[in-house]
Amino acid sequence: MSGPLAAGNGRPAAGEAEEITYLEAISAALREEMRRDAAVFCLGEDIGHFGGAFKVTDGFADEFGLERVLDTPLAENAIIGTAVGAAIEGMRPVCEMQFADFISCGFDQLVTVAAKMHYRQGVAVPMVLRLPSGGGFSGGPFHSQNPEAWLMQTPGLKVVAPATAADAKGLLTASIRDPNPVCFLEHKGMYRSVKGIVPAGEHLVPIGEARIAREGAEITIVTYGSAVGLALQAADELELDAEVIDLRTLVPLDREAILRSVAKTGKVLVAHEAVGAAGVGAEVVALIAELAFEHLDAPVRRLVAADVPIPFSPPLERAVLPQLDDMKKACRELVAY
Repeated sequence: MSGPLAAGNGRPAAGEAEEITYLEAISAALREEMRRDAAVFCLGEDIGHFGGAFKVTDGFADEFGLERVLDTPLAENAIIGTAVGAAIEGMRPVCEMQFADFISCGFDQLVTVAAKMHYRQGVAVPMVLRLPSGGGFSGGPFHSQNPEAWLMQTPGLKVVAPATAADAKGLLTASIRDPNPVCFLEHKGMYRSVKGIVPAGEHLVPIGEARIAREGAEITIVTYGSAVGLALQAADELELDAEVIDLRTLVPLDREAILRSVAKTGKVLVAHEAVGAAGVGAEVVALIAELAFEHLDAPVRRLVAADVPIPFSPPLERAVLPQLDDMKKACRELVAY
């Protein structure tokens, strides 16, 4: 990373902005919160001198010391359990799962303990789980999953999935400051491919508010994460008057933003990279069917991943995950209905 957000350059002045990558935005948020609040620390596998599998914490060990940048064993249950204990005692841990897929190894501490502490004992558990998720790089079935539906089924967890560099920084900052456990899904395929103008210094994006990524009146595309870019590109190339709703937060879900757009356009495509079974799209479709059915001019359509493990083979992976041509085809068919 270069520029005012790089290690050793001091605190960037509030109000300034620069174009940085999605990964750099995540790193900047974490670095700035660790500078601001001594209670914030991070822990995970290879995050210290190695700087993390994707280099999000590169240089952190030198700046903050290994007592705040903790290299852990390959034991996700221990990572999350340690974070729960630290959070209860007033710290603000940020855990990195090297890949989001491995969160399943820590489910007991996450869903049985962290998610239920406030309900059970009135105790705040301010911790963040950074979850590098998603496919598109031939990582195969154990390094490419989108586990948001697992997490959404657990009351007590917030689930965040930014699609832009600015939102990645603003939502991670908000997540670290939140008193609840937050699962922060950061798409690996966007780490270096997505860039944007990001405010320097303090930048907060409220958890629970969707973003209108593109205004339109002909069709609504409800999406999040990696599918936001596909939706915007498809709308531009097809010259559609499409409204693109970037959910940004999956729990809590901005129901009002969805319903307002449905009432405006009457046609809805719900698109995401995760599989469709009992996922985000299913919840959005159920919401529309219950509260906005009278506004629909066509059945709600979904564009999701095939319900199979992600293949290693690049052509097979592309066949499983939604692609730009799939997005354009779904849009054309829905508009023509």
